[in-house]
Amino acid sequence: MIERLRGVVAAKGGDGVVIDVGGVGFHLEVSSVTLRDVPAVGTETLLYTHLNVREDALQLFGFSSEEERGLFRLFIGVSKIGPKLALAALSCRRAPDLKRALAGGDVALFASVPGIGKKTAERLILELREKVGEIPGWSGKMTGALAEGGDDEPLPLARAALIELGFSLQEADKLLVGMEPGLSAEDMVRKALSRR
Repeated sequence: MIERLRGVVAAKGGDGVVIDVGGVGFHLEVSSVTLRDVPAVGTETLLYTHLNVREDALQLFGFSSEEERGLFRLFIGVSKIGPKLALAALSCRRAPDLKRALAGGDVALFASVPGIGKKTAERLILELREKVGEIPGWSGKMTGALAEGGDDEPLPLARAALIELGFSLQEADKLLVGMEPGLSAEDMVRKALSRR
């Protein structure tokens, strides 16, 4: 097993990075979060890795943190979530935010990932909610758009409504940041639309 790679960034692109380690170039598929974390070409970096062995190929995945790699491994352990879908999920948020979303039962966040529908998102949360463990420094209260609660809570409902209105997940989250507690989903949507 290849645990990690330290080397010089030889190339960066939409599908991953190439790390030159002692003259050998390793292509690693990465999430968009890790891609942003990887420094410029010609700079040394360290990436944690996961080797996926298939019948027809060996795929090497890279992660900027052990926490992100741990989540990747949890995701691919869920039925119908392969490495590509796991990377897509990791691309929507940083690992601590995804852990909070799992712990808070944020179905809308995971259902918004291309390729993961509502049923798969619900199964993902059901299977992984307990496995994410205690989150250091997390009191159980979330701020911003990653509020605690399931589908029937106002914030996830407001986010889903904004997405239905044509906003991207990131746009919806920006519009919902800092909403006062106690507002209904309808009031949150009205207030979010007035912020545009």
